[in-house]
Amino acid sequence: MLTRYQVLKILMEYVTDEYIISNIGIPSKELHDINDRSENFYMLGSMGLASSIGLGLALGKAYENDKKTIVIDGDGSVLMNMGSLSTIGYTKPKNMLLIIIDNCAYGSTGNQSTQCISTDLEMVAKGCKIDAKTLVKEKEIRKMFSELMNEKETKALVIKTRPHNEKVKNIELEPVVIKERFMGAVANK
Repeated sequence: MLTRYQVLKILMEYVTDEYIISNIGIPSKELHDINDRSENFYMLGSMGLASSIGLGLALGKAYENDKKTIVIDGDGSVLMNMGSLSTIGYTKPKNMLLIIIDNCAYGSTGNQSTQCISTDLEMVAKGCKIDAKTLVKEKEIRKMFSELMNEKETKALVIKTRPHNEKVKNIELEPVVIKERFMGAVANK
């Protein structure tokens, strides 16, 4: 299995000007290390809300700008805010890709096990009327990223990875700077 860092690195090979909302903590630090850009919003302090923020963006300014919103979420965060899946499935924005990195661990707090050892997030997403698919192998991940960048429907990818935190630097940008930089990128599109 790949690591979350490897999956994010692959994702960024397919990203051009899409908006990205990244999950709390280490996933945001890893994304920042791979490819820092103003279209990335790094969630630094609100576990479980990346998908909700991404949904708001997809229904609002991103929709107006005809831009795809990509949400990078984790299994622990999705479990913490399962209501977001129901709302995403109900509203079905035409420009949202939800990527759930499922490593069955709370990565930012020490890789403690999540309930995803026995919870199938693909089936949960499908139960919320989201077109979802579970991926494990690099070849299928690349194929889906390539296909979904121009897709005009809500999709969810549950990508199984092994628990691992890449040793990367902290994000040196202040949260208000991250917010203002991202808002500027959204306003200028």
